[in-house]
Amino acid sequence: MCGIVGYIGRQDNPRLGLEALKRLEYRGYDSAGGAWFDLGKRKVSVLKAVGKIKRLEDKFPDYKISGRPFIFHTRWATHGGVTEKNAHPHWDCQKNVFLVHNGIIENFKDLKENLIKEGHRFVSETDTEVLAHLVEKFFQGRLEEAVRKALSLVRGTYALAIIAAKDPEKLVLARNSAPLLIGLGQDEFFGASDPSAVLAHTKKVVYLDDGDMAVLTPANFYIQDFKKNRVDKVIHEIDWTLQEAQKGGYPHFMLKEIMEQPESLANALRGRLITEQGLAKLGGLELVEDKLRQVERLNIIACGTAYLAGMVGEYMLEEYAGIPTETDLASEFRYRKPILDKKTASIFISQSGETLDTLVALREVKRKGGLSLAIVNVVGSSVTRETSAGIYNHAGPEIGVASTKAFTSQLALLALLTLFLGRQRQMSFVMGQRLAREISKLPALAAETLKKTSKQAKKLAKKYHKFNNFLYMGRKYNYPIALEGALKLKEISYIHAEGYGAGEMKHGPLALIDKNFPTFAICPTDSVYEKTFSNMQEIKARKGKIIAVATEGDKEIKSVADDVIYIPRTLEMLTPILAVMPLQLFAYHCSVLRGHDPDYPRSLAKSVTVE
Repeated sequence: MCGIVGYIGRQDNPRLGLEALKRLEYRGYDSAGGAWFDLGKRKVSVLKAVGKIKRLEDKFPDYKISGRPFIFHTRWATHGGVTEKNAHPHWDCQKNVFLVHNGIIENFKDLKENLIKEGHRFVSETDTEVLAHLVEKFFQGRLEEAVRKALSLVRGTYALAIIAAKDPEKLVLARNSAPLLIGLGQDEFFGASDPSAVLAHTKKVVYLDDGDMAVLTPANFYIQDFKKNRVDKVIHEIDWTLQEAQKGGYPHFMLKEIMEQPESLANALRGRLITEQGLAKLGGLELVEDKLRQVERLNIIACGTAYLAGMVGEYMLEEYAGIPTETDLASEFRYRKPILDKKTASIFISQSGETLDTLVALREVKRKGGLSLAIVNVVGSSVTRETSAGIYNHAGPEIGVASTKAFTSQLALLALLTLFLGRQRQMSFVMGQRLAREISKLPALAAETLKKTSKQAKKLAKKYHKFNNFLYMGRKYNYPIALEGALKLKEISYIHAEGYGAGEMKHGPLALIDKNFPTFAICPTDSVYEKTFSNMQEIKARKGKIIAVATEGDKEIKSVADDVIYIPRTLEMLTPILAVMPLQLFAYHCSVLRGHDPDYPRSLAKSVTVE
């Protein structure tokens, strides 16, 4: 997620904002910018740069700048490419209103069209610029009133910091579904998306909630809702060090990203479900919607964890959308002479959008004239530029090398794609409604899962982290989750782990089982429960230790498992999203207990750009 810094108070040095922005670099970004009210020129000055904050810093003049209030931002592209024009801050036609924004404005196209008709001129490709022009439309001298009226027309998510040249003694903040706080200093106030930005100046903060708007002046601040009702807040004392705060108070990015999954799932689903009609709205596929109606076969092509997400998607698409689907490793795809025709579409899944094997496979499909689609987290990446159409995860930057929140958001998008393609075909209205309802519950179910399994996963890691071999097994939708659980354990804990389909136990793996070779059995209450339960009994008969991931209320499983982790009940095709979370936590805690850094596992990189 992007970073926001705002300031108003006794100090008049915008470089303070730049230093605060540096403390948000860990969040990931592709460009940066700042704006401040220049006390000498009596106007707002702006600097922007593509790339690292150092490039922005190099643009600052050598002489002393005297300016306040000021706002700064690190951008991670969503709407529009990585350019200076698209970098924040954005402003209005009169260069009066300047703002920075985290989030997505869902109805920006309609708002932009109306504003253009009214004579407003846009210079960027972003959704954010619409907000500046909306505030301009309503501005009559008081910034907060214009912001309030503008946001009443907006649908979407935002954390906003706004200043105005014609009302220079104010910094206005507003929040809806994106983090934002106020730092309380001595005769000064900060706005920030993360406590790490303000810790060098104060440990006292006030957290804004959805629907809050704060007005900060050099002397004081107040918070209202959008109906002008005053909102009282508790002042919190931050007890983290600056280094810890950069990870949101978590000891590692990986744990932070595991715990962010309710939010990343919500971002992946936001605005994409029409529950009452049982439909998925995927704007990125609109240009090829008619072509997709003609598709009779799908290839899902990816590497690593993204490949395992594709395996889950294969089950979804065949069972519910009725489309024959194959999942291929991108590194093998072009070597097997794939058969492609105009009724075949290929779906490329990549967190970074820069995975070389995936790009090479994509180019092979394009050479053969195939329809190519993408599920990608990084906007403007090579995969997104080269595919015919696609869907963004909107999971925010994932810093930990071992993918966690990107993986579950990929699964959520595959569920949406299944609904989208299924309703184009034979999926009934009633089934569409049911799928849409269950998909919409995922963020809440993820939060419940993490809350209930976090301590237990840590306790189990203490019990099992000294074992040097593990088996993970599952069936149907959870066979790929067995593979993913094993992958997580081996890549960050360096423990030998194998993932298998549970039905394969007697075809070889069972020979490994003894008291020193524990098994993770993913066994939710689903269509293959009895089969997986039987495989667990085979392991138990050979004195193997079993940790089961089961559905809440399943007491029978305790008769065969040594330990049980319970997850909430959901639709069978969605169980992988919940089942994988305790496996992620277990791998994380094993890594830490064995003295490793889970964020940066040896020999591995976040984006694989070589074959």
